[in-house]
Amino acid sequence: MNPSFEAILNSVRDSGLSGAPLRKFAMKQLESLPDYNWSGVYRLEGDTLVLDEYVGAFTDHDRIPVGRGVCGTAVAENKNQVISDVRELENYLACSLETRSEIVVLIRGGDEILGQIDIDGHQVGSFNEGHEEFLEKLAKILADRWE
Repeated sequence: MNPSFEAILNSVRDSGLSGAPLRKFAMKQLESLPDYNWSGVYRLEGDTLVLDEYVGAFTDHDRIPVGRGVCGTAVAENKNQVISDVRELENYLACSLETRSEIVVLIRGGDEILGQIDIDGHQVGSFNEGHEEFLEKLAKILADRWE
């Protein structure tokens, strides 16, 4: 695994934080990674994703219905989304005109979806399976201390 990924996982794991402060800390750590131009956590509340902690430009998308956009599709399909070029999606919710790629990794407490990590990149093809594997490990830490 990428040494930067390992360092972030260790930092988040060792932080002693939980709940929203942990999620905020984790998103701040992601800011140091290349191509992680916007990093946020959405909580799942009923059939709506609610923006929790994030780092990056302001977004109007603070509430996203399940099934809409990349974030809503991840919950509706119950699977992570790795989108190489968001311009190829009909269902895309543009947070920024600069966004070209996106990765969404579900945060699970057992079989229940608690929320998701959403990352936007300004380059086509910013994210791959290695990023997904890293974010799944981060999601596990967040889930274990969700509150």
